[in-house]
Amino acid sequence: MLTINSKVGRWIPALCAGLVTANIQSPAANFSRVAEPVATPAFQPLPPGAVEPAGWLRDWAMAARDGITGHLDERHPTFASGWKGVPIKAPGATADGTGWPIEQSAYWLDGALRLGLVLHDAALIRKIRLRLDPVVDGVIQAAPGISFVHWKPGFVPSGFDSWAHSQVGRALVALYQGTRDQRVLEAMVKVYSAYPTNMGNLHLGGEVSGLCNLDPMLEVYSLSGDLRILDRVRLAISQPSVVDAVKAWNQGTFLPGHMVIFYENIRLPAITYPWTGDAKFLQASLNAFQWLDDHHMLPYGVASGEEFASGSGAFRKTETCDVTAMLLAASWLYRIQGAGAWGDRMERAFFNAGAAPVARDFQTMCYYQSPNRLRSDSLPCEQPACPGPGGIRFSYLGCSNVLCCVGAVNRIVPNYIIHMWMATPDNGLAATLYGPCAVSALAGAGVQVRIAATTDYPFGEIMKFSVEPERSVSFPLYLRIPGWCKSPQIKVNGAALDLKANANGFVKLQREWTPASLVELRLPMEPALIRGYETEFPIANREYFRFEPEGVFRKRRLPYESVLLGPLLFALPISDRDANTPDPTVRWQYALDNRAAETRGDIKVRRNPMPAHWDWPLKAPLELEIPARHFDWHPTDAQALPDEPVDGGDPEVIALVPYGCTKFRISMFPVTARAWGQANP
Repeated sequence: MLTINSKVGRWIPALCAGLVTANIQSPAANFSRVAEPVATPAFQPLPPGAVEPAGWLRDWAMAARDGITGHLDERHPTFASGWKGVPIKAPGATADGTGWPIEQSAYWLDGALRLGLVLHDAALIRKIRLRLDPVVDGVIQAAPGISFVHWKPGFVPSGFDSWAHSQVGRALVALYQGTRDQRVLEAMVKVYSAYPTNMGNLHLGGEVSGLCNLDPMLEVYSLSGDLRILDRVRLAISQPSVVDAVKAWNQGTFLPGHMVIFYENIRLPAITYPWTGDAKFLQASLNAFQWLDDHHMLPYGVASGEEFASGSGAFRKTETCDVTAMLLAASWLYRIQGAGAWGDRMERAFFNAGAAPVARDFQTMCYYQSPNRLRSDSLPCEQPACPGPGGIRFSYLGCSNVLCCVGAVNRIVPNYIIHMWMATPDNGLAATLYGPCAVSALAGAGVQVRIAATTDYPFGEIMKFSVEPERSVSFPLYLRIPGWCKSPQIKVNGAALDLKANANGFVKLQREWTPASLVELRLPMEPALIRGYETEFPIANREYFRFEPEGVFRKRRLPYESVLLGPLLFALPISDRDANTPDPTVRWQYALDNRAAETRGDIKVRRNPMPAHWDWPLKAPLELEIPARHFDWHPTDAQALPDEPVDGGDPEVIALVPYGCTKFRISMFPVTARAWGQANP
């Protein structure tokens, strides 16, 4: 079970009743905060724009800017008119401009703004401000008691509209953090100081919750110090339904609910913990993550959700909104606890589940992805399960009637970049997520420092950090050592260091940093295996999955194996003739036949040069060669994998590529008796 680590635990006051704060200001604060929590978080995210992508990651961010993220308003009225308070002719829209479009467009506004900030792209920022500034102006000019839905005087958001309200609240927090525009903070304080306290509950089924306003509310409180906001948070989490849910989660009671709602809601108890010091709120969120790991996790690092949690299986699907919501929830736990395992979790989800559902040019996307994808379904989205071993076809809107995922996908890339570096309470900087980037922030005694990370990670093992303070300054630099890395190597200015990671998985480099300092981190990667069983669909959601074959609800334990290298999941690639048509001539009917021993000696790593421009190529810069056997295999919707380890078949060596480079693939493989061996779980 996930538990509270000792570092976090010792911040809990011996006596803590209600919500207490201390007005503490670090001399090296990277942006001004008026109020600080009683249980100091391990990390503090930097303002959007402090971290800039470089190398292959910048290529991907630019593809997003030139694709879906930068141009959704040109493609559908939901994104052209959402949050303008005008009638919208779109699925789920109401006559007064609320309903589905304000949720879906808020996703896009938040992601596109954050991308504009990390790229320092004035045109993209201006485009989004043309939509958010009227919200700010409308709130400021309105009478007290107004919501962000400013065009409806006296409107009290509830249910779905309160959920949508929270999504634009996040966008406004980013706008203030990235621009320091005081009118934005004024508008947020005006709304959240009088926001309803009965926002909803923590149900994990099909009901969205306005409690998702809690994280923008607490951000606004920390930036403003307005105690009215904190008081409303206290009242919201004191509701009997919320208290009962936290108690149930701490007793291990969960339902396989709607996965977007699940991921959005499970972070909510934890984010109140720093302000209360009440450990049961943090533990409730940790228990929820553990429950998903135990029952619904898929090899690419995100739980199944089609739309409801659907167990573990090769054709089980994950809605793209789930990827965004999971990364958001994990980032909150990461900043609170400081445990590097959250970084490992985020990297696996980002590099794999974040890339696979998006076309290489970022112009189209899938509503669903699945570990094994053999065809592209074109069933109407009115059928909730969209059955079949493929997922919804690529379309620039993902699904013609449901536009949430094409809005939410825009948050994936910028939110990862923003969290690559975070500040620490001892005026240091922590490398929390890896990839090519540069960070500019204050450290030590308030000295401006720029650190550039040059690397091909996760496609390469070496990272070089050029540390450039404006003047010599002492501060701690923390480097995360991933849990999968057995023998990291660190050099500072060419001298090898023998340092051990702390309990949270970080190496601390405390020293006087001078201009042109160079840190080299090598993270050797060895192939690793995931072995498990495909399980049945949860019977609790049988009505929702009514389009699925009857057989998927029967008890099953179908063995599978997946292959990892570092944070990357690997897959057998199936080339495509177009975005929705796999090449029917590709052989994919294989069972892995690697040795069951831990040596992984029969899995070979092949490295090729990185391409000049990154677009998640099927001809990948990193390949694994692994023994397999070709056998007669005909997976169906009812049974994706064989019942038992495979006997016989023709031996071959097959080449696997990173999962994110594929659109059609096998990544949950049948196994031979040799591969399964005695190591089965």
